[in-house]
Amino acid sequence: MTSTRLDLLRHDLKETDRKIVKLLNERADLSVKIGKIKAEDGLDVYDAAEEAKNFECMGKVNGELLPEKYLRAIFREIISASRALQKPITVAFLGPEATFSHLAAQSYFGSSTSFFPQTTIFHVFDEVEKGKVEWGVVPVENSLEGSINLTLDRLILTPLMIRAEIFLRISHCLLSPGERIEGITRIYSIPQVLAQCQGWIRANLPQCVLVEAESTAAAAKRVQKENDSAAIGSRLAAATYGLNILSEGIEDNPSNTTRFLVIGEGKITITGRDKTSILFGTPHTPGALYYALEPFAERKINLMKIESYPVKQRLWEYLFFVDFAGHVDDEEIKHCMEGLRKKTTFLKILGSYPRGEEGR
Repeated sequence: MTSTRLDLLRHDLKETDRKIVKLLNERADLSVKIGKIKAEDGLDVYDAAEEAKNFECMGKVNGELLPEKYLRAIFREIISASRALQKPITVAFLGPEATFSHLAAQSYFGSSTSFFPQTTIFHVFDEVEKGKVEWGVVPVENSLEGSINLTLDRLILTPLMIRAEIFLRISHCLLSPGERIEGITRIYSIPQVLAQCQGWIRANLPQCVLVEAESTAAAAKRVQKENDSAAIGSRLAAATYGLNILSEGIEDNPSNTTRFLVIGEGKITITGRDKTSILFGTPHTPGALYYALEPFAERKINLMKIESYPVKQRLWEYLFFVDFAGHVDDEEIKHCMEGLRKKTTFLKILGSYPRGEEGR
């Protein structure tokens, strides 16, 4: 009796899958037609604003059974495949393969994308600025360690704009070609990651020698032929380098999150749930920052982040990086920027873009 019910359900499942495949092909046909129109009008295949609206729409019609994070993951790959049918997307990231930057880029653009690892953050900017790739993904801040100054350095000078942001929860895994924790004598990873897992290491592998590596991916690659060694890295590193995950979630702080930026040319239209990043300088006078922030307070614009940044050529002078809610094409934001410009010595709009899904 159980077997008969199971067979009936499996039959219904196959019929549902056939319908899904048929609908996916219909979607692919529509996507190709959209791609042709975009090509005729000189528009980018990747449109962060439109994709953000699509995800919001899907969230509203989703039922209670399928968690939203799974729905997003499924449609991320569907959209990625649709983009590839229109035109292959090229993305540079801070490499090598299987780093957290690679994982962030893949989680955002989907696997139907051509990814190009770069040796430094500066090289990511260079590749996009020179037109060798269309988009770049760079880390900009970590919830535990603060801002990444190399990214801030280039944001000051680059003609590129911020087109999107990605929040990636950093979960560390202990990786090894062996299958048991017992017998591990060395652990490889970058210094920051070793520090983030020091409590777990002291409790579980206190006898191990800690060895610094150039990246988490380099650590994973190094232990491929060392059965008595382990690396700390991502699940992607385990899959990429054929390693076993001996333990997962070994970071001491489970809220560890890194924010990444998608950089590219042009700007994005309003979505209704936007964030804007700017950079400005103030006169070297008392109260200059206070007066610069007045236009935001007057219009009740929510400041989401403000950070001082030293001007390297001038001792004790600072620029300020600011994130706030809204889009530069909003009327209130336009008036705010006009007021801010009058009270600053320098103002650069780094980009308006859809707000990322923090903690996903």
